[in-house]
Amino acid sequence: MKTKSVLEFADVKTIADAAVAEALKHQWAVTIAIVDDGGHLLSLQRLDGAAALSSHIAPAKAHTAALARRESKVYEDIINGGRTAFLTAPCIEGMLEGGVPIIKDGQCIGAVGVSGVKSPEDAQIARAGIAAIGL
Repeated sequence: MKTKSVLEFADVKTIADAAVAEALKHQWAVTIAIVDDGGHLLSLQRLDGAAALSSHIAPAKAHTAALARRESKVYEDIINGGRTAFLTAPCIEGMLEGGVPIIKDGQCIGAVGVSGVKSPEDAQIARAGIAAIGL
């Protein structure tokens, strides 16, 4: 049997705080979602000025990244590459860049999803949050 790390409340708070700081530094109005390895929502923060729809998109991106154990951008690229049948994949809704898995010791322990600005900027915010816990 293997031992696997899990996100604790302090980790989630650190990730969220760093992601919010990155967004505010650039004056980006976004929603930031953090999920566990099963895609279950642990934190959701909608910053001032973020579109209401972003509060649905960010968790979907995070959910996709956690379950797939890879960035949600992978699926956006697959679809943009012409494999539109992938849109029917079960349990995957957030197939846009901005969902980033949290990987520790080769295991996915959660993910961060961001929505509200350009997709590469969403991913930048997610990565900044994850970097705050040293991953």
